[in-house]
Amino acid sequence: MAQGLLIDMDGVVYGGDIMIPGADEFVARLLKENIPFSFMTNNSQRTRLEAVRKLRKLGIEVTEKHIYTSAMATGKFLASQIPNGTAYVLGEGGLLTSLHENGITLVDNDPDFVVLGEGRNFTLEMVQRGVDMILAGAKFIATNRDPSPKKKGWNNLGIAATAAMIEEATGVKAFVVGKPGPVMMRAARKYLGLETAETTVIGDTMDTDIQGGVQMGYKTILVLSGITKKEELQKYAFKPDLIVNSVQDIQLPLPWWNG
Repeated sequence: MAQGLLIDMDGVVYGGDIMIPGADEFVARLLKENIPFSFMTNNSQRTRLEAVRKLRKLGIEVTEKHIYTSAMATGKFLASQIPNGTAYVLGEGGLLTSLHENGITLVDNDPDFVVLGEGRNFTLEMVQRGVDMILAGAKFIATNRDPSPKKKGWNNLGIAATAAMIEEATGVKAFVVGKPGPVMMRAARKYLGLETAETTVIGDTMDTDIQGGVQMGYKTILVLSGITKKEELQKYAFKPDLIVNSVQDIQLPLPWWNG
């Protein structure tokens, strides 16, 4: 039975612009042993090529086929709902590219969808236009619902903040595609060609990667190199299958790969 990995990026293989020690060796081993894997990121702003370039600067060599983003999942989802549909987009690069690749036309009037992603280039006026479109019947989609890190000087509010503003103005809740939602968790697995029992998620966040993996029936590995701290685990009603300090502590093959 094939076995593969869905791996979060920030907090797992790097923190900001610094590689987490051992991440390059871990990825190199996956490539050498032909273990199927994909970096699964909620970031819809960055294109796959941009993600590859960021990893390369840190010393991690992968190709675009090793990247799966919430933008990709969103494009695929919209195309499944309304083939050749239209969208008004509050977002950038990776999201715009994915929608185009999935046959979704970007419009400024009467769209099927209003799609919210990360970005700094859309204005409050554009948000208001999106609000009016939703009130007129457009469906409200968010690529993810990642919160703000609440750090001074951070250059991204976090989609949760912008989504909350639009939801308050419209009375309409966004349909969220990204982690921990099942749409992206399932789409990423299928992208690798894996079955549920063949999939393991590696992440640093209990509320996204681990929760999403548990809900989908995947095996899960929590690394303590990012957001979630060990002392916080007791507050969750679910638990990962394995807890390690960082990816350099993951021993392959994993215990359940032989079962």
